[in-house]
Amino acid sequence: MFFLEEMNRLRHDILAMASQVEEDLGKAITALKNNDDELAKEVKAADTVVNAMQLKIEDQAGILIATQQPVARDMRELVSIIKLAGNLERIGDYTVHTAKAALKLSGEPAFRSLERLERMAATGTEMLRASITAYLNQDAQAARITAALDDRIDAEHKALTEETLRLMHDHPELIKKAVRLLRTSGFLERLGDHITNICEGIIYMVESTHEELN
Repeated sequence: MFFLEEMNRLRHDILAMASQVEEDLGKAITALKNNDDELAKEVKAADTVVNAMQLKIEDQAGILIATQQPVARDMRELVSIIKLAGNLERIGDYTVHTAKAALKLSGEPAFRSLERLERMAATGTEMLRASITAYLNQDAQAARITAALDDRIDAEHKALTEETLRLMHDHPELIKKAVRLLRTSGFLERLGDHITNICEGIIYMVESTHEELN
């Protein structure tokens, strides 16, 4: 009974951590779109909350592994939970980087490329929600479907990079801002990679196989 209660507590904590990261990502993109410095600062401040959540989850999972000696699927889930928390923390880091970009770009005229960043973030949010649902439902096939959505993010990143490089060539005076846009796009692209890592962990948990989805 104790083990089941603690596992349910861990699942709840993973859901709470994912919800916090999703909320922060939405705020970061809104801050970037609207030149909202205060919202960007909120995202930066929330990073300590996400980090604390990760440590709590990893500590709880480690204690269960050490004291309950789980086997088979329970052990795979605990290992996956630790990896999941780590990937959520990295997603949170990239969200903070996006917020910092919003602060640096605040007050400057918006690029058309911001629309691509918004679409990348929207897909990332969709993937994050779907991956956590797949984890809670123990659904490996849903994890595979979710990981495939990363192709959308990659395509937007490639298109934004090409557009921005052309802009830098035609308007050298905008190079500094263009570089920041490219970095932000790179952050969102890597965000998709970390969600794909979460999906790989779900497949390992359910099917006991290591599957490369990137």
